[in-house]
Amino acid sequence: MVERGVRLANVDGRAALVIEGRCVDVEARSAGAFSADPMEALGRWEAFAEWAREQELRDEDPDLDPVRLGACVPRPRQVFAIGLNYRDHAEEAGLDIPETPMVFTKFPSCLAGPYSEIVLTSDRVDWELELVVVIGRQARQVEPDRALLHVAGYCVGQDISDRRLQFSDRPAQFSLGKSAEGYGPIGPEVVSLDALEDPGTLALSCEVAGERMQEGHTKDMIFGVPELIAYLSGYCTLEPGDLIFTGTPAGVGSVRTPRRYLAPGDIITSEIEGLGGLVNRCVALR
Repeated sequence: MVERGVRLANVDGRAALVIEGRCVDVEARSAGAFSADPMEALGRWEAFAEWAREQELRDEDPDLDPVRLGACVPRPRQVFAIGLNYRDHAEEAGLDIPETPMVFTKFPSCLAGPYSEIVLTSDRVDWELELVVVIGRQARQVEPDRALLHVAGYCVGQDISDRRLQFSDRPAQFSLGKSAEGYGPIGPEVVSLDALEDPGTLALSCEVAGERMQEGHTKDMIFGVPELIAYLSGYCTLEPGDLIFTGTPAGVGSVRTPRRYLAPGDIITSEIEGLGGLVNRCVALR
């Protein structure tokens, strides 16, 4: 039987627990033992999660209004991203399977909420549905069999990519091309691993304008979450609140025939089993 686990959200800028579709304000319920800042909960994850699992709904706890949700991790110190981490995506792009994780960054200023608008910066903006790992405990030179002990939880992410900017020169501008404002919607909540039936096997799907574009499974990653944490922590110290975008399965627009890019009015619906989903509407550059 799956435990209830912990679901940490950002509601109007305040940390909140999500329980059965309703929200509990963290600062108010804890009488100030935990602040309203979601980053503090991540910085004290073990103590916070222990407290959070004991909370029960009260009559005054309101229903969760999804449009009030912001980025569930609003100010990470570091955001890592992994390229070509699904075999089918590497194959559709005509690229070799990497022997080690291909790492770049999305600048933290690109992060946005699960219902945020995506302002299209060119006529070649693409989608990439990804499982996002949220670090909950400092990790430095961690072995794979211990890696998940350093995870607060998972959330859904979109690695929105301006392909025109990304491939405007050689070498490619991976990080900048994927970091325009709003190009990293995440959410809807940070979900602890004990809330999931099997954290290692989660189904992913992405629709654009009502058409199914991506359908995959996290078990098909070339490098799984433990391997990614071990690899990254061998070079960088991972801190609570840091994010890892773990790569996307096949189905992105830039390698389709004909190519398909996002257009104003398109709605991107991104879902991962047990984690919920994102709904992001694309708008023209103002």
